[in-house]
Amino acid sequence: MPLTAGNTRVKEARKLSRRSVRTERRLFLADGPKAVEGALGVPDRVVEVFATPAAAQEYADLLAAAPVTLVDDRAIASLSDSVTPAGLVAVCSFLHVEWSHIAGREVTSGGSSGPRLVAICADVRDPGNAGTLIRCADAAGADAVVLAGDAVDLYNPKTIRASVGSAFHLPIVIERDPVAAVRAARAAGLAVLAADMAGTSVFEADDLLVGPTAWLFGNEAWGLPDALAAEADHVVSIPIFGRAESLNLATAAAVCLYASARAQRA
Repeated sequence: MPLTAGNTRVKEARKLSRRSVRTERRLFLADGPKAVEGALGVPDRVVEVFATPAAAQEYADLLAAAPVTLVDDRAIASLSDSVTPAGLVAVCSFLHVEWSHIAGREVTSGGSSGPRLVAICADVRDPGNAGTLIRCADAAGADAVVLAGDAVDLYNPKTIRASVGSAFHLPIVIERDPVAAVRAARAAGLAVLAADMAGTSVFEADDLLVGPTAWLFGNEAWGLPDALAAEADHVVSIPIFGRAESLNLATAAAVCLYASARAQRA
């Protein structure tokens, strides 16, 4: 049976598919149960959850304290860019923070002040890669992710969905100037390691990885510009043992971030 109570709000929420509207309203859509669960885990992040009756029943525990509007399948499909919508879409407030929030943040491991592991993504354009990299950083226990330069919109629905909730788990900084991001990381006491094809093997770099580290990753197609790589303290590579030309950006980031996590926890 079609539900019409939320039709006007659905129409307004649908406008958030446009980046200009997201920026103006400082709101975005989180599509699917994992994204909604992540958003609900942050106080005051969720403005409204649209749910089909079936989804509301299936995820009743998750939505127990959430502001839920029941809508029909067609309304959910209009809010989701997923091929098979799961029946849950949340309207959320923007979540990115300033670098100053990261620099003075108390790290839970050991109670030390300041970050120990950060991923800086320069000119990363693919939303799937960006979201997966955020998920990898979260899994590796990173303190923050920086989307620098001409990067994909953090609030692109594909970016949020690819992060599988991790976009809500750790601080994310948006910085237009990649050089400024690198220099801010260094000023916060982090050694900046550029992930590039030429450099010390990540498997032989424990002396570089054991301290506070910011990994610098480049664009999927052309990597790091020479000028930006020159801003790093060291260049570190992932050796290719087989015949593949290279690794996917998110896969390479996972190797690097986990190498740091292992060295720092040894």
